[in-house]
Amino acid sequence: MLEVFKHNNGHLEDDLSIATAEKGSWINVVNPDSDDLQIVSMVTEIPTDVLKMALDTEERSRVEIEDDYVFVVINIPIILETDSYDTLPLGVFITPDFIVTVCLQETDVMKAFTQNKYPLFYTFKKTRFLFQILFRTATLFLRYLQQINHRTDDIESILRHSMRNREFFMLLELQKSLTFFASALRGNGAVMEKLLRLRRNQSLHHLLKLYEEDEDLLEDVIIENKQAIEMVEMYSNILMNMSDTFASIISNNLNIVMKFLASITIILSVPTTIFSLWGVNVPLPFQENEWGFFLVITIAMICSAVAVALLWMKKLF
Repeated sequence: MLEVFKHNNGHLEDDLSIATAEKGSWINVVNPDSDDLQIVSMVTEIPTDVLKMALDTEERSRVEIEDDYVFVVINIPIILETDSYDTLPLGVFITPDFIVTVCLQETDVMKAFTQNKYPLFYTFKKTRFLFQILFRTATLFLRYLQQINHRTDDIESILRHSMRNREFFMLLELQKSLTFFASALRGNGAVMEKLLRLRRNQSLHHLLKLYEEDEDLLEDVIIENKQAIEMVEMYSNILMNMSDTFASIISNNLNIVMKFLASITIILSVPTTIFSLWGVNVPLPFQENEWGFFLVITIAMICSAVAVALLWMKKLF
């Protein structure tokens, strides 16, 4: 899917075609095929192979500087399922005339811009647009981290009453999500630091024009990203400790159950032994007594009661 946007007199035009894209336009590429990439390459003069790099799900966050464009790859957060989060590479190309974004799927990061819901967003302010994408990404990371924290609290409440495998699998999915987030945030942080250093590079002013407001925005993005990293580390430690704690509780509960079953086995073995002795074919006490059966039952009950008392005193029952 190819979309072309351009601000004119403060209004975002979204009905443009790639063939009529003008200077200051934003070309949004989502899950493109080879024909789409060739068209974008012809219009922007960005090599097709470079455009394809942003479609690699394993692409790492980085900044590449060429003579005719700046290529920035960041990893943005996405929601896969109710309790599953992941990251996806987003490629941003800045050329003298256009800004191009390439991604495998439509995401919440870019929806804020395609739907013109982001304040002070202009397609022709390419550097600021890049920083706004970074800020939106950091904001979404923080939002999803809060959702993970709330979900963790809900799972903890459930585990306090019922320790089923389903809840532990949910914790595992959240731990995986936090691992993906931590890796993406560190990579994005390195990209932001490099972009901040590039402001002193005079040879890139035709591609990256940084005004004072842009530098302030980038510094705010770096702060937000660092906060997200701290939250990821904190929530990861919480989840790890929670998993270890509930694993210990489950092990302890299993020991209690096994101890109880062992005690029951000991108690039941006492009357079983007595009844076995009185079941052999040899002369035995009370075999001529009409109350012999009840006497044997009484002896078995007394011995069982003694066994229960001993186990109780030893706190084994």
